Amino acid sequence: MKQTNPRAWAIALGMAAFLSSGGALAKQPLPASPQDLIDNSVISEVRTWLANPVVEISVKGQNARNVTMSQAEIDAADKQWRAERESEDQPLIAAVLNNPLSGYLTQIQARSGGLYSEVFVTDMHGLNVGQSSITSDFWQGDEAKFQKTYPNGAGAVFIDEAEYIEAVDNWRAQLNMTVSDSAGKPMGAVTVEINLTELARRKGL
Repeated sequence: MKQTNPRAWAIALGMAAFLSSGGALAKQPLPASPQDLIDNSVISEVRTWLANPVVEISVKGQNARNVTMSQAEIDAADKQWRAERESEDQPLIAAVLNNPLSGYLTQIQARSGGLYSEVFVTDMHGLNVGQSSITSDFWQGDEAKFQKTYPNGAGAVFIDEAEYIEAVDNWRAQLNMTVSDSAGKPMGAVTVEINLTELARRKGL
């Protein structure tokens, strides 16, 4: 009788287990909650780069332009954004992505070394002012990321639940904060998607 190679048998068992799980790698658990990982040091760092004048100039400028904007106009702009995502003609998306604030936020994300997956800043209505990549929608005002920050005044912070991103094998959560001007008056909000897996690694967890 032919003997079975133990090593080959172990590999075969491993492959069988891998295939039976749908070919997916085991999901690594988070060592701590998003609220514990995204601590004051992480929040303070975000506040530091939000103090750049380009943020205040950009948000205040858009607030001034949109001061009389109606909900119907907001909905129309959001609808246009969603349509442009599926089109080659993207005037609204291009206008936002090519402005100075978007350029700055793109640099901030790049300099984070993988800690930030996405960054975007909204005005007093919840409309995007600048962003590091194309968001799924233009208006965030109907979402918790905006409703639990800007309307609650200066210093408001909302950390959303963690989400596992299987394609890149990491955990992420959104840090959302009110954005205030140099005088401390709320003018908009910021959302920073944090790579929790990378953050935990940096903390030695």
